[in-house]
Amino acid sequence: MRRNWRGRYRNNWYPDRRRKTNRDAEDTSLDNSSSSARISSTTGSSRAPANRLPIVVPVNSGNNIWKIYFPTQDSPSAEVTKKIQCFKSFIDKNKNLFDLEKIDQTRSVPLDVQNLQNELIQGWPSFSNDLSEAPNDTLNLLEYCLHETLKCESKIKVRILNHQPVIPLANLKVNYFGKLVTIKGTVIRVGSVGLICTSMAFECSSCHCVQAVVQPQGIFTAPNFCQSCNGGVKFEPIQSSPFTTTTDWQVAKIQEIQSQSISGTIPRSVEIELQGDLVGTACPGDVLSVTGIVQVRGESKGGEDGKRAARLLQLYIEAVSIHSQRNLSNPSLSFTLKDYYAIQEIHASEDVFRLLVHSLCPTIFGHEPVKAGLILGMIGGTENENGSRSNPHILVVGDPGLGKSQLLQAAAHAAPRGIK
Repeated sequence: MRRNWRGRYRNNWYPDRRRKTNRDAEDTSLDNSSSSARISSTTGSSRAPANRLPIVVPVNSGNNIWKIYFPTQDSPSAEVTKKIQCFKSFIDKNKNLFDLEKIDQTRSVPLDVQNLQNELIQGWPSFSNDLSEAPNDTLNLLEYCLHETLKCESKIKVRILNHQPVIPLANLKVNYFGKLVTIKGTVIRVGSVGLICTSMAFECSSCHCVQAVVQPQGIFTAPNFCQSCNGGVKFEPIQSSPFTTTTDWQVAKIQEIQSQSISGTIPRSVEIELQGDLVGTACPGDVLSVTGIVQVRGESKGGEDGKRAARLLQLYIEAVSIHSQRNLSNPSLSFTLKDYYAIQEIHASEDVFRLLVHSLCPTIFGHEPVKAGLILGMIGGTENENGSRSNPHILVVGDPGLGKSQLLQAAAHAAPRGIK
């Protein structure tokens, strides 16, 4: 009786625990009996959205370039065919604008959208609206035309230049989701370079057929069924397959420039995602003009199928093109003949460092030791033989109302690549 009672007690007391253990055991393998693939939460991979079917890339497309850019469509419609002919005629008339050797190296093609709009206004009058409202389809269409006309060896990307208008970061809201926008800001942080998987090859456990599936935003997505045998429950990812493609990936954070920020408020910032040849083009302190597609990023914590991730969604920009504008961070950095004479006169003076100290933030009287420390922090020193760094870090501590913020802002403004 005691043994049976204890057994019944355990069975009734731990039903949720047993179910959880069974679910964890099932999550270790790819089970596609449901609408999407499951993977263990300890691996760090995310589940694909349940309302989005996996996009299968044909591995035996041959010369069908259309399937590379539009894997879910068999052929273009009549309206799309007219747009293709219009843009191909533009390419044929302006082949001198395309450097084939550079395109093969960078796998990207820069296009001035203002010139392109003037050329396509007859055959494609809705080009500007299509590019802003449906950027993914429009960019894929341009890339398909360039790939087929220029006979490129691999998939290419279009880099849109001179896109207007430029919107302030304060106006970047959810109503721009999925649209093409252009913003300007100062780079305040750059992440490390990594790899993101754009498509993954899977092998069916039943017929051993291989198929490639697009990984949207790098989220692990497995096929629902086998394209060959119309069945299959388990699929094994093949990382060494030639159909598994990866690209360089980096995240940077930009902050609105001083002319756009409102006095007395925290400057707004947004993350930008760089891929391909755009990786490594952003450095802290640079003023960038970024054209990209507004996307959302979120984490599913404590819930299933993303039900509790709504509060964690965050806007970011998937960069399409980047234009560096370093001279905007210090627009007065231009020298005349009068400036050179003044520099020579300062150099000939006896106490140059004293002059520099009194020139930093002259609106604040005194505090010469603090100003001297800030100037030494901007100029730096010489690295010693023992390996100590040459650039010191400055920490300013003091009571409120002494002008600490004004001194730091003056130092950031005086530095060529200062960040406020």
